[in-house]
Amino acid sequence: MKTEEILSYCDHTLLSPSATWRDIKCVCDDAYEFHTASACIPPSFVHAASDYVGDQVKICTVIGFPNGYNETAVKVFETERAVKDGADEIDAVINIGKVKEGNFAFVRNELDLIRKACEGKIMKVIVETCLLSEEEKIAMCKIVTEAGADYIKTSTGFSKAGATEEDVILFKKHVGAGVKIKAAGGIRSFETAEKFISLGCSRIGASALVPLVKELKNQR
Repeated sequence: MKTEEILSYCDHTLLSPSATWRDIKCVCDDAYEFHTASACIPPSFVHAASDYVGDQVKICTVIGFPNGYNETAVKVFETERAVKDGADEIDAVINIGKVKEGNFAFVRNELDLIRKACEGKIMKVIVETCLLSEEEKIAMCKIVTEAGADYIKTSTGFSKAGATEEDVILFKKHVGAGVKIKAAGGIRSFETAEKFISLGCSRIGASALVPLVKELKNQR
């Protein structure tokens, strides 16, 4: 695949707690210049970023990030506010503790409420695969499908590990036909991104790919 095609799968991401508006503007500019799928940024910058880019760049933001243990009402409010502020895509972290308890009814209900709050915007569900057993990952494939989410996403990139090929293959086997896959966490090369795409990912979450392209451009 050409670099430009791989970037079209990429949610160009900046979720550092030290990110400033100047940094976010740079991410938005890069997303526009390199035609990435979206710019994925913290919720507090969504309104300003949406005003800045207009309809030229899709704005993605995160909910319950990165640990997922916020109260459901807080996640729903975060989602409603993000949509009001102009977010086009929502990446929401599940309540991992409830999954570990086997309380899947809670998780399903929470996702149903977040789905409703998305008001038709794209919803990606972050399941943080590095913290789940294989059985729990399979259960989440079923729940994410039933909740009507658009994507199941491997990782926040803030836990002990990120996306793996094995997890993407598992997702591909167990999610419903309408659910796409986003790999995120530790994807730092175009070769790695292309491999995940070849395994069936429709999105890649990465902060490193655009800087790689810019570095190559500067070397010419």
